[in-house]
Amino acid sequence: MYIVSEPSGLSERQQQRLTAENPAVYPPGYVLFLQQFGEGTYRGWMNVQLPDPDVLQPFAEYELWEHDEDSPITEQQIGECIAIGTTVDGDFLAVHHGVDGLLWLPRHAERIQAIPPEVWEQKEGGTYISLLDEIYRQMYGRSQEESVYYEPWTGTRNHLFLRLPPGTGQLTLPGLAAMCRAEFPPNLCIENPYTCLLFYRQLGGYIRLNLANQQEVAVFYEQSAEPVFTLMQQWLVSKGCERIPQNPG
Repeated sequence: MYIVSEPSGLSERQQQRLTAENPAVYPPGYVLFLQQFGEGTYRGWMNVQLPDPDVLQPFAEYELWEHDEDSPITEQQIGECIAIGTTVDGDFLAVHHGVDGLLWLPRHAERIQAIPPEVWEQKEGGTYISLLDEIYRQMYGRSQEESVYYEPWTGTRNHLFLRLPPGTGQLTLPGLAAMCRAEFPPNLCIENPYTCLLFYRQLGGYIRLNLANQQEVAVFYEQSAEPVFTLMQQWLVSKGCERIPQNPG
């Protein structure tokens, strides 16, 4: 697994919070994963977080999901769930003391789904990332084929958004991506029809080229990597990229 930037780990207070609950309620590997890498985002999809017993309490009154005899929990029990992850689309991954396994509370669907213990017990080694990959496959009906990476939440990450304006004779975004790979060979490259991610250890981050809209370029970097970031920014501007003004306030 490629680690985008140096993991910040957990503070002593966070460690105490993590071990305060009965660890048996959490899936195998979850606690160890947090202790090794800290909170962050897995494969640009799942936010791996410390247990949060409060975030789902208001949802017990929203009537977002249908409940019948086949539902794994009642509407009231939603408020008793402990969230351990959220997707970038707003889905929740949670546990409940009265349920064996995990719960998937979807943002854009009407039924809560149970993920039984067998799902992770059948994964070799019982690693948490293998469980997350299996959940992705089950929920979306396909597997992620790209390389595995994790973005720890360091608290020192900066970003810059640029735009490559379209025009006759102008460099295309796929062309810019190819030139960038040649000028700055990445430590890891993930590319599909929608996006191109170029990861750099010296940046503590990556360059993201939005191939879907053919214009947006974003640079994510650690504060300590300012000189490297400045060099890459100047190169991108020299190729026609324009800085997108930040919204006031």
